[in-house]
Amino acid sequence: MLRSCTLLLALFYAGTALAEPPSSFRQAKKLAGEIYADHQQTFYCGCDYRQEGRKLRPQPASCGYRLRKSQTRATRIEWEHVMPAWAFGHQRQCWQQGGRRACRQDPEFRRMEADLHNLVPAIGELNGDRSNFRFSLLEGEPRRYGQCDFEVDFKARVVEPAEAIRGDIARIYFYMEDRYQLRLSRQQRRLFEAWHRADPVDDWERQRNQRIRAIQGNGNPYVER
Repeated sequence: MLRSCTLLLALFYAGTALAEPPSSFRQAKKLAGEIYADHQQTFYCGCDYRQEGRKLRPQPASCGYRLRKSQTRATRIEWEHVMPAWAFGHQRQCWQQGGRRACRQDPEFRRMEADLHNLVPAIGELNGDRSNFRFSLLEGEPRRYGQCDFEVDFKARVVEPAEAIRGDIARIYFYMEDRYQLRLSRQQRRLFEAWHRADPVDDWERQRNQRIRAIQGNGNPYVER
């Protein structure tokens, strides 16, 4: 942990000398780990996690998380695209020619895939269950993950996140839309505008944005306003 925090501070003090986007998703995941080095909590559940060897492991007791199905993925941290790669990839011609693998040859897709503003730490099982489902509101959905406020309707392919992170999600989507000229549906836009108003920017969101700006060279204007 000490080494991670030291490296993180070194990156920030270097300032604009290092301010350039990650060149790959693999590099972005490594940098994301440094951004969260002193804030090791998952995005959806607020579960603590820690480094164990070369792996990041969630601590289920810290948040009351309960396994739903996938033991393997429930015991590891994965870096989740808040706007799924499927969502932004489908707006590229390369996806029609061979999906994500084909898009790895598309420089613009690689920039989107590696954008640190769109990456958050998540319990792997939630990352898998969320898949490429859209965010929305659900009525009467049972909690499948213990005390974690994360609801999934697999049939409707919809996910409802906790109220405390809905604004964060909205601002990430707005950022991705503007940065890469992506399209949001009218229904999505109305929902995210409501979430943006109801859940204002908090201190960690600002700090995370500053750290990403120091590494990547650009901030999220919806956080900085």
